[in-house]
Amino acid sequence: MEIRNVAIIAHVDHGKTTLVDQLLRQSGTFRENEDIRRRVMDSNDIERERGITILSKSTAINYKDYRINILDTPGHADFGGEVERIMNMVDGVLLLVDAYEGTMPQTRFVLKKALEAKVKPLVVINKIDRPQADPIKAVDEVLELFIELGATDDLLEFPVVYCSALKGTSSYDYQLESQKETMDPIFEMIVKHIPAPKVELNAPFQFQAALLDYNDYIGRIGIGRISKGKVNVNDIVTCVRLDGSHKQFRVQKLYGFLGLRRTEINEAFAGDIVAIGGLEDINVGETICDSEHPIPLKPLHIDPPTLQMTFATNTSPFAGTEGKYVTARKLEERLFKATQTDVSLLVERLPNSESWLVSGRGELHLSILIENMRREGFELQVSKPKVILKEVDGVVMEPYEDLQIDVPEEYVGAIMEALGPRGAELVNMHTSETQVRLNYVIPSRGLLGFSTDFMTLTKGYGLMSHTYKEYRERKGVMVGKRSLGVLVATDAGLATHYAIEQIEGRGTLFIEPGRKVYEGMIVGECAYENDLAVNVVKTKNLSNMRSAGKDHTVVLKRPRVFSLEVALDYINDDELVEITPLDFRLRKAILNTNERKKFDSRQKEGNKDEKI
Repeated sequence: MEIRNVAIIAHVDHGKTTLVDQLLRQSGTFRENEDIRRRVMDSNDIERERGITILSKSTAINYKDYRINILDTPGHADFGGEVERIMNMVDGVLLLVDAYEGTMPQTRFVLKKALEAKVKPLVVINKIDRPQADPIKAVDEVLELFIELGATDDLLEFPVVYCSALKGTSSYDYQLESQKETMDPIFEMIVKHIPAPKVELNAPFQFQAALLDYNDYIGRIGIGRISKGKVNVNDIVTCVRLDGSHKQFRVQKLYGFLGLRRTEINEAFAGDIVAIGGLEDINVGETICDSEHPIPLKPLHIDPPTLQMTFATNTSPFAGTEGKYVTARKLEERLFKATQTDVSLLVERLPNSESWLVSGRGELHLSILIENMRREGFELQVSKPKVILKEVDGVVMEPYEDLQIDVPEEYVGAIMEALGPRGAELVNMHTSETQVRLNYVIPSRGLLGFSTDFMTLTKGYGLMSHTYKEYRERKGVMVGKRSLGVLVATDAGLATHYAIEQIEGRGTLFIEPGRKVYEGMIVGECAYENDLAVNVVKTKNLSNMRSAGKDHTVVLKRPRVFSLEVALDYINDDELVEITPLDFRLRKAILNTNERKKFDSRQKEGNKDEKI
């Protein structure tokens, strides 16, 4: 049976996982009685809820006389490390593009990675049944992107299939009427245009781990493609480490993929994608090879983290009341376990503290880790994310990103005004009908806290995408700080109608009556620049002159509700987000009101001295 290895790449929400669903269904890979859900490749609850792919996943399909290994990849730039590594495992990619949205920032990012890896790209225009879809324009944009990224002439003659992954239809023709309920055009394009893996079956065994999985019994499991030879369970092999050292071990487990199942196999041959277990601390990029011929493959490039934040044990007055795992030992175990499968994540314990510096590829990357921990029963507190700076030849460098914004015409002025102080540089502006596309280059720190402002400025009608570009010299632009102060609770207890009614005129509340609060907890946003200490648990003095039931007639404004990402964006450097399985709260790092005032005064005096 001939092998084809292919990855599906695209901008987020262009339909990669839905397409894999249809390919699996129509290939006959599922049993008749098998329970099949939508987005079957998204096994993580958060992936299903958010409609995004976080981790690359491997599956295989039998089509006629071919075994097609398919890798479903993330679309978000935060998980771009996954995309980079799987390019080493495949010989071609399906570049999926939305017929309405066309090419987007992550389309550029993933295609650039494919071209750098010299794999064959094929184009699938998806969602052609979408209202106002323009498949011809989408193909033209793809061609322009190929040319812009320096694709060779032979790659510019790429084959195209038009489809609706949601409905399970496809065709070689862009006309909607030509669509038929079959994925055969895509299968045929894969087997015809993607080359079989170039392998040496009789050469000494050679395999490189590109992805990692983890098993409590055997440790890490390396997933990758066999480059040469074959391997059997119980073979004694050698791992050539990244530092050049050698480690001999026995192959305990060997797994193959078919449909949704990862099945144990006894042997595997060059060209196939498999998982190997037996070396508990294998790393991405390390080569497993024949013990008599320990020849390493070229190391895989992994872009470094660009964002970091501090994770710490919960120190609020509510610590230990809502979570199952609250100790530093449990928190450290969980953080280092996350690094077992995610090589884009770095964890470092801060000396003499119960805090850890966690570095990742972006806010979404880190917030997914936090959300997973919260659901598992952990309590913790985290700081505001900060970009990672580096020094090159005495010059301080910071990460920059490509930012693309699509908004209705009436919001363009407000967006430009908001991005100016954040150090953004407009590089292109394109108007089509009522929509305007703005392309910027912006410091990563300029995007911190911007997503909330963006949704407010565009009233939810805007679309924003960004991806890492490069490190540049740091500029002295003050960005990423909230312009307004916050309302901070001075007393612990239950928030009351009476107190909130008195405070509403001073800002926007984040809580409602009956919510438990503690001193130092942030309960709202102040209408002015400075923070304001407020008592939200104050009760009304009752007497025979007032009705005790008057509180029930008070009509309060609806409190502002935060998602986790928005909360991380919102806080300033002197604030934290407390996270538990039941809730998350914004708080000041220094809870005591008097101590915080003294600290703020010293900070202001210090700033004055610096200016003098």
